[in-house]
Amino acid sequence: MGKPTGFMEYPRQDRSYAPVSDRVTHYDEFSIPLTDDEMGIQGARCMDCGIPFCHQGCPVNNIIPDWNDLVYKQDWQSAIDTLHSTNNFPEFTGRICPAPCQEACTLNLQDDPVTIKNVELSIVEKAWEEGWIQPQIPRHKSGKRVAVVGSGPAGLAAAQQLARAGHSVAVYERQNRIGGLLRYGIPDFKLNKKVIDRRMAQMRAEGVEFHANTHIGVNLPAKKLSEAFDAVVLAGGSEQPRDLPVPGRELSGVHFAMDFLRTNSRRVQGDVIPDEEFISAEGKHVVVIGGGDTGSDCIGTSNRHGAVTVTQIEILPQPPEKEEKGTTWPYWPNKMRTSTSQEEGCERMWCVATKEFLDDGNGNVKAVRCVKVEWENEGGSWKMNEIEGSEFELKADLVTLAMGFAHPVHEGMLKELAVDLDERGNVKGDTEGVDAYKTSIDGVFAAGDMRRGQSLVVWAIREGRQCARAVDEYLMGVSDLPR
Repeated sequence: MGKPTGFMEYPRQDRSYAPVSDRVTHYDEFSIPLTDDEMGIQGARCMDCGIPFCHQGCPVNNIIPDWNDLVYKQDWQSAIDTLHSTNNFPEFTGRICPAPCQEACTLNLQDDPVTIKNVELSIVEKAWEEGWIQPQIPRHKSGKRVAVVGSGPAGLAAAQQLARAGHSVAVYERQNRIGGLLRYGIPDFKLNKKVIDRRMAQMRAEGVEFHANTHIGVNLPAKKLSEAFDAVVLAGGSEQPRDLPVPGRELSGVHFAMDFLRTNSRRVQGDVIPDEEFISAEGKHVVVIGGGDTGSDCIGTSNRHGAVTVTQIEILPQPPEKEEKGTTWPYWPNKMRTSTSQEEGCERMWCVATKEFLDDGNGNVKAVRCVKVEWENEGGSWKMNEIEGSEFELKADLVTLAMGFAHPVHEGMLKELAVDLDERGNVKGDTEGVDAYKTSIDGVFAAGDMRRGQSLVVWAIREGRQCARAVDEYLMGVSDLPR
């Protein structure tokens, strides 16, 4: 905890942002951090609440009151040690995690939670600036070799933990750079990729080998990994996007959101993308289908391209402006949220279903035909009904489908391995007991979105860490790695 009376003495102060008119002209991060003294005051607001419900909200089990107290006392070096004890990459979560810990904060009962996410990011950035984050090179090597497929947060967390346990670790990534969706799926204005690069440098010093442009199951057989390594971790993520099979889906200008985001991120990061392959929103009317984070990233990217208009449609009802604390706290509430990208300019519409993409006569999309819907609760199940006579059209030169991901891609690696899948199409595996994170194939483990389905970066890091312990126990019989 911080100061026992701090929450009564100090107002909540979060990071601020550069003006919209400035930040939409570039792809740099635009948050404005607080000073060390200001962060100390925010750490002081962590109250002696008896039961720290923030622990319940945090999947990686961050010891939040402890490092809030250390920041209050300006003991930043101890704070980063405490933070790293549960989280390999707080610079990732401090930027892109939606912070369920803050929703669970006791002070959130009065809509005034501690700025936990901001404190976390301040700790790790100061640690990098001061040179406190150094490679943790194991004293002894185990002689065991582990392959990690996928270089997103789950794969990176597993790889770093296993390398520190003394194993030789090789990470395989099908894209041309390491980082998974952190690299190309999340825009640079939310996560500067130098943040990934400096962690990679640390991990290389710890003994991790990185292999980009290596698509397991396509240009390198998956069975070769099983033969060459003592254990394999599948951490490739949930990358099969949900499609929208309505008339006109084949028209030019209708794209999966990740294709749109990936081509932009690659160009921003210096890759040469031919104009015919680049998906641009410049001078276009953009419709984003899907109201989540990926849709929000499409909005921010479209505005930076110079879109004429951006409209985001969501099939679900508009959430309430404020949740009912008595029935939701300390759990994640359904309430109205507005992202920084949405603040930059877009029209948001709810209870809208897509009926058809309209052709301009040359094979290009020119509009989206939509219909308003209403939701009824019938016997505990929600049923959607179209509202008669409510059809309308939205002008659209570019449509991005941002409706989430169904499961990992099955073609290639998973089919070759013939690994068991669960009813949702994810790699089947438990998280507890002697079979934790094990797949149906001996020596092959699965973690992150590939196992649990589309989720948050903080869950991916948790599963990567826990999976590393399971692999270490499998190889050595016992493990000192934390769960």
